[in-house]
This record gives sequence, C-alpha cells and structure tokens, in this order.
Amino acid sequence: MYPTFLVYFAHVSNLYYTLPQLELAKRLVASSFADRVFLSNSGTEANEAAIKFARKFQRFSHPDEKQPPVEFIAFSNCFHGRTMGAVALTSKEHYRSPFEPVMPGVTFLEYGNVQAAKELIQSGKIAAVFVEPIQGEGGIYSATKEFLQALRTACDGTGSLLVFDEVQCGLGRTGHLWAHEAYGINPDIMTLAKPLAGGLPIGAVLVTERVAAAINYGDHGSTFAGGPLVCNAAVAVLDKISEPGFLASVTKKGKNFRELLVKKLGGNSHVREIRGAGLIIGIDLDVPASPLVDACQQSGLLVLTAGKGNVVRLVPPLTITEQELDHAAEILFNCLPVLDKTAKN
Repeated sequence: MYPTFLVYFAHVSNLYYTLPQLELAKRLVASSFADRVFLSNSGTEANEAAIKFARKFQRFSHPDEKQPPVEFIAFSNCFHGRTMGAVALTSKEHYRSPFEPVMPGVTFLEYGNVQAAKELIQSGKIAAVFVEPIQGEGGIYSATKEFLQALRTACDGTGSLLVFDEVQCGLGRTGHLWAHEAYGINPDIMTLAKPLAGGLPIGAVLVTERVAAAINYGDHGSTFAGGPLVCNAAVAVLDKISEPGFLASVTKKGKNFRELLVKKLGGNSHVREIRGAGLIIGIDLDVPASPLVDACQQSGLLVLTAGKGNVVRLVPPLTITEQELDHAAEILFNCLPVLDKTAKN
C-alpha cells in the first residue's frame, strides 16, 4: 500500500493541458472580447506570437494569392519588445540599429495620425496594425477614441488585423481591466504579460475565433509556457484585480494621486504636463528626467524615465496605499530642485 499524497507540478509537457491552464484561459476569455488564448512566457514572446498569427491569418484568408498582406504598422514612441520581430515593431532606433537587419515590412506612423493610418491600411498590404491604447515606454500618451475607432474601421474594411498591446497598460493598470474598455473598441488580438502572474514569467495572446481558425496545432509553441505553477498564480491575480471594488480603488487612487502631483509639482517651471489614467502616470519635463529619477531613488522612491528621456514614469503597484502615494508625492516635490541644476548645465 503506497501512501496518498498530493503532487504539485511546476512543469507539464505542452503535449497536455492542465487544470490551472484551463482555468486561466476560461477567465481571460470570459472577461474579454476573445475566444481563444495562447500562453507564452513574456510580453515580447506574446508579440512575436501575434506577428506570426497575423501572417498566418492573412495566408489563410487569401489562399489564392501568391503574396497576401504581410506588412505591419506600428507608431511613433511605441515599444513592443526586444526579440527580432518585436524589436522591428519598436520605434526607438537605438533598440533596433545594433541588430539590423531586423524583420522587414514595418512602417512607423505618427501616433494618433488618423489620415496616414487610414491611407496605408487601405493600400491592402497590411497584415496587422500594432498599437498601445496607452503608451508606457513612449511617455504615457493615451490614444484618442477617434484614432482607435479609425484603425478599427479601416482594418474592418480591408481585412487587416488590429492588435492591442496591453502588456504594460492592461490588467487593471488604468482602472479598467483592459485599457481599451475605456474606448469601447475591441481588437482582433490582444497581448498581455507583466502583472498577470504576480511576478512569475507569463505572457498571453488573446484572439477571436476568426483568427484562431487560421492557426493549426504546431504552428507556434513554447516548452515552458502555461505551466501549472505560473497559471495558478495568474488565476489568483486575475481573480483579485477583476473585482469591481479593486478596479474602483485603482481609479480613485490614480485620480487623487494625479491631483496631488498637480498641486505639488504643477507650479514648477520645468513641469510641462502631468498625464495618465489610473496608476500609469507621466510627468513631462522640459529637461532630462534622469537626475530627478536618481534623486528619488536616493530618497527611497523608485521611478523610471520614459519618452525621449524627459518623462518621469510612475507605475506603482496596484495595491499601493493612499499614504504611500502621499509619501511618493512628497519625495518627488523635495527632489525637484535637482532640475534647476540640470537646466543650468
């Protein structure tokens, strides 16, 4: 007689599925526009998969054409990752140039330029349009509803796919579960990652059934993606942040924090704008932001630069307290004098 005990697996071959994987996929589908989920290990892997899915979808949709649409649109200040496909979709040249030639066929347009986007999509060459509803790395710029609706309409007219990269701005960061909910516009594909498993490595690609129908088993895969340990963590995270009270608290804390920052920092001559939604906030400066970021770090506050190096990016934990946000604002205020030294130099 062998003793009875529970076995918890960290990894299961992807020849099989596990219950945590299934539960996570069910929750993601139930809470979004999507019908199917592909799991990966990171945001850049999620975007690589989205590139492949878009190309395969176009071949599937144009079986009689020797050259179906294979090109992509991305936008100024965008960031989609550092692997060869994802970095090809990333606008900052210093990310791409050391590794060129990267994947060809990507055109960068001005973020928010409706006319340029419509004209290029209507050319019939575009497999997919990649766009962040709110740009994080790019400087905390929010899309307008007009812009996203124009992309949606143009893609519908030609059969191009609309991909929302919500790796940074999704999963409750804006006070909505998905950033695009604020606009009432759905994509064909959405990529997720950063907070989904509470610090464990995970990414996800959410797709409609129309897109999924073009993908065969084995077209894409990942040895370690969707493991039961990581998926269990992701289920717990998703259950927590999906609670209406939790999302309402993110909205409230973000609103109060932005108002406090405007009150404390808005009078400084180097602060041009404080913008964002929920708990993704940018402080736009007329001087480089690095000295302020360094001073904050020395004072116990971790923040980042964004944009062209002149934006302080604030993306605190969604569980942060009002008291901690007050303390953060005080540190930022006390560190502002370093900007005067930067301006003189």
